[in-house]
Amino acid sequence: MNIAVTVVGVGLLVFMAHVFAEVFSRKKVPDVLLLIILGLLIGPVLNIINTDQFGLVGPVFTTITLVTILFEGGTELRIDALRHSLRGTSLLTNLNFFASMIVVGLLGWLILDLAPLTSFMLGAIVGGTSSAVVIPLVRQLNISNNSRTILILESAFSDVLCIIFALAFIEAIQLGEIKVGTTIGQILASFILASIMGFLGAFFWSVVLHRIRNIKNSIFTTPAFVFIIYGISEILGYSGAISALAFGIGLANTDLIKGTSLSKYFTKEPDSLNETERILFGEAVFLLKTFFFVYIGVSVQLNDWVPILIGLVITIILFLLRIPVVRASMPISKVKQDKVDMMYMSTMVPKGLAAAVLATIPMQQGIPGGELIKNIVFSIVLFSIIFTSVLIPLLEKSTATQEFYTNSLNFNKWIRERIQKHQRNRAAKKGGKDSKEAPADINHGSNPENNSEDIKKD
Repeated sequence: MNIAVTVVGVGLLVFMAHVFAEVFSRKKVPDVLLLIILGLLIGPVLNIINTDQFGLVGPVFTTITLVTILFEGGTELRIDALRHSLRGTSLLTNLNFFASMIVVGLLGWLILDLAPLTSFMLGAIVGGTSSAVVIPLVRQLNISNNSRTILILESAFSDVLCIIFALAFIEAIQLGEIKVGTTIGQILASFILASIMGFLGAFFWSVVLHRIRNIKNSIFTTPAFVFIIYGISEILGYSGAISALAFGIGLANTDLIKGTSLSKYFTKEPDSLNETERILFGEAVFLLKTFFFVYIGVSVQLNDWVPILIGLVITIILFLLRIPVVRASMPISKVKQDKVDMMYMSTMVPKGLAAAVLATIPMQQGIPGGELIKNIVFSIVLFSIIFTSVLIPLLEKSTATQEFYTNSLNFNKWIRERIQKHQRNRAAKKGGKDSKEAPADINHGSNPENNSEDIKKD
């Protein structure tokens, strides 16, 4: 009977996921948010299921979801788009991660009274963005390909920074010292060597793919090979996530090899995914994403309100911090679409799988405050996904939300105008300027419309 009820529940969940996706397309209420709420209801609220019932299947399932989403997301990225987006990606990823780590670290140290290394470990855990949340969302947003590529790459690269720095702080807590050289070496190895492994795997697979297709029922051999690449990369100490992303990117750009000197070494030209395979992998990502976000909702702990409230405050700070980070990372542009993109990018601060997995390690290692860290991070994961999901439709429908982000992104201009206003007032009082000109300039500077003209004016 229990098995029958479970099977019925799975079927209903898949149907509801399609309904939620349709709601997103029509009402701009993200299906991610609805799936998490559903997980909260059947998990910590009604106690129908809990994470203990998943056993080892839960972590394995979330890893498979992450790898599949990264691979499928990589298949939509072209090399020319990467070339234009890489500089913006690097700046945004590093600024967002290190600013988040420092601010959350200082908050935990000075206010929450955590040990310094433990505080900055918490900052490192929540310093990135979630690929599993970002990639499905950006596909449904009306933003440019350049901005979409930057957000996808940031979510993948920041996961590596989170993992390496969080583990480095955990090791430092246990040893009592931080190994800067080792940490830098691990970062370079994770990015460079993992990317090389992914690209080489994609090149090899593109050469043999036409033969693999001759085997009956072989359509899932491609994601199976992605899992192999991921596993080998992780075993060697590199980032399996980056390898999976690089594999997808490499497989999507095999046409660039055709006609080059490399093509003469092969009897057949390298092949890529066909339309049937793309559609099937897209459906697989949809199903995995559905169960992943329900699992996130089930995993949230609601039995202690203190870490939940702390997580809420930290989430708000991270979202406010994201605005100047985006402003500093993106080039100043007068194109209206670029300014709209910046507002959407300012809302993309969701935490996910990497943060949730890393949050459990301190408690497993017996680090003081480990349980508090885990509960805070789970709370941040929940609220960050909720905030992202709510702010996206608000940006399209709410004028107040648009004005807030517009004025926030133009905060430097607002400061400059206030300084100029103050200087004019002082000059007017001293009689150094014509008193009739000063009020006109002052009124112009205090006009709220002027604060947002950089964003609003096409």
